[in-house]
Amino acid sequence: MKTEKVVIVGAGFAGLRLAQDLINHPNYEVYLIDKQNYHQFQPLMYQVATARLEPASISFPLRKVFQKAKNVKIRITEVSEINFNKQFVATPIGNFDYNHLVIAIGCTTNYFGNKNLQDFAYPMKTIPEAIQLRNRILQTFENALNTTDPDKLQTLLNFVIVGGGPTGVELAGALAEMKENILPKDYPDKDFSKLTIYLLEGSPHTLSPMSKGSQKMSQKYLEELGVSVVTNTFVKDYDGTIVTLNTGEKINSKNVIWAAGVTGNVIKGFPESCITRGNRLIVNRQNEVVGLKHVYALGDISYMETPKHPKGHAQVASVALQQASLLAENLKKIIKNKPVKDYEYIDKGSMATIGKRKAVVDLPKFSFQGRLAWFTWMFIHLMLILSIKNKLLIFMNWMISYFNNDSTLRIIMKPISTKVKTTKE
Repeated sequence: MKTEKVVIVGAGFAGLRLAQDLINHPNYEVYLIDKQNYHQFQPLMYQVATARLEPASISFPLRKVFQKAKNVKIRITEVSEINFNKQFVATPIGNFDYNHLVIAIGCTTNYFGNKNLQDFAYPMKTIPEAIQLRNRILQTFENALNTTDPDKLQTLLNFVIVGGGPTGVELAGALAEMKENILPKDYPDKDFSKLTIYLLEGSPHTLSPMSKGSQKMSQKYLEELGVSVVTNTFVKDYDGTIVTLNTGEKINSKNVIWAAGVTGNVIKGFPESCITRGNRLIVNRQNEVVGLKHVYALGDISYMETPKHPKGHAQVASVALQQASLLAENLKKIIKNKPVKDYEYIDKGSMATIGKRKAVVDLPKFSFQGRLAWFTWMFIHLMLILSIKNKLLIFMNWMISYFNNDSTLRIIMKPISTKVKTTKE
């Protein structure tokens, strides 16, 4: 029986779904390569950063996911280069040849070339970054107890979130609820009323890709929670203490959180003709990278123009999942020499939550906000979680938080200072 090797680089939504759809296929041997040994559920990353969920609740060990898969092999390493002529990917643990190569490495934080922002602002694209941000937020509250100078205290208590997309909006809402419900109980000897949360957005509205109703209500909800929403404004510079805006205004802050943009991760070897703005790989309607045979790109890293989406698709999980499912279907057709299908995105809607009983949902034909939207948001996200155990853990945490506006996860986990020497293997 003919067997071909599929190498998938990246275990995000697209890479994981493709590998799952090819489980135990008799004609394909699958190698799933990722730097981490787990899949992370990015939509709930902000809840880790604000101590609402533990990192393990939204992380899934890859080997656990594929325990029963006879044809899927996991390799934890980083791809350093791709040789398209000889059809192999180079890694520190060896080369992996392929018949079909799938790039699903997603994106990283885009600081738009500003070195100061890269050095001083806090990103939130990975689990380690979310833990780092959680440590910083919790440590800020501890530091505030020992700060008596009014100016220094205000600089410490000014939280500036840059980017009014779903990540920024959800994070701002979570911090506002923490200020309202948790800080008075955790720190009864300190007045945190001066804690100020700024949400800066370069466009005229928060949640700019969503409907006008959702844009309006998301801003209304944030302002009701006490968030200072500043639109048509972007950060020009930040030196670790002073945020300089394009308007010339300045905000003193020790806590700037960057949620303003992404750029594709880069792997050495791709011709420049394959790459477009945002370091995305140009693909055809079957997600095959232009100019390269048997090389595909999925999800955030891919750029595909269609009649319905002439400027490419949004970099969201639903696009990645649908592309992965279609590619799996096409690979099964290719092995049987059957015609393949073109990709067309089916928009099932988008949503964001701002706080308790405050959310916005856009469906293809109508949108709604408020309590029903909030329950819809919770249900959809629970259904997307991989394991039943994790679904239960998250649901229990949400219910405890719902009834007592509290959690027990506010632990500062500092990096260990003792270094253990290791020898080369």
